[in-house]
Amino acid sequence: MKAMILCGGKGTRLRELSEVLPKPMVMIGGRPIVWHIMKTYAAFGVKEFILCLGYKADVFKDYFLNYRYSNQDLTIDLGRESVTIHGDNHGEHDWKVTLAFTGEDAMTGARVLRASKYLGEDETFLLTYGDAVAKIDVGELIRFHKGHSGCATVTGVFPPSRFGDLKSEGDLVTAFQEKAQLQSEHMINGGFFVLDKKFLKYLKDEDSCVLEKEPLEKCAAARELYIHRHKGFWQCMDTYREWEMLEALWKSDSCPWRVW
Repeated sequence: MKAMILCGGKGTRLRELSEVLPKPMVMIGGRPIVWHIMKTYAAFGVKEFILCLGYKADVFKDYFLNYRYSNQDLTIDLGRESVTIHGDNHGEHDWKVTLAFTGEDAMTGARVLRASKYLGEDETFLLTYGDAVAKIDVGELIRFHKGHSGCATVTGVFPPSRFGDLKSEGDLVTAFQEKAQLQSEHMINGGFFVLDKKFLKYLKDEDSCVLEKEPLEKCAAARELYIHRHKGFWQCMDTYREWEMLEALWKSDSCPWRVW
């Protein structure tokens, strides 16, 4: 099974970092966030990836074309332009990464449809966004999808509340809890989809096709979209503050999305 990752957006809300790098290539602990997402999939045996590129596509190509060199010690013979690679310092030898340019300004639905040519016939595939990490059981997600009659599964997550929680007696505050420790009671789309190839019938090859609008709305109306509830860790990286939080979590002794 292949995992398709949406990597084409401009990340305007993370402008402090995404003016130089596309958002999925913003580093957490010295590795792009898209690498962390790929490592999560790989921990469950999913090691074939299709990255849907757009904004600054060359940054992804440079990174993966030079991946082996950047993770090894090298001896370079400048006279002969030869390179000797020393050691074996990375664990991604069995990954296969397809870098698919899907349009500079295309929306998510158009990107999925254009990259689908790299899927096998009638192949079920995984899909997620290139800017959110989660401690998600990909194996359980796939089993859930195979257990229902629909063509699509979306992971519903309970994100941290945007505001602190106040408990009071009259005007007296009896307890205060910072928002990072709270979980909203409302589910949102957390990505980590499983889609049968027949889902593609809902998509249009137009830059304006947004996956989260008409395609998923029509799929739901046809009773073909099911939700897999994930109550564990999930966090997107939309703002500089969220990047700082993820960076701090990675450096901690208990990084919640590290399942490898």
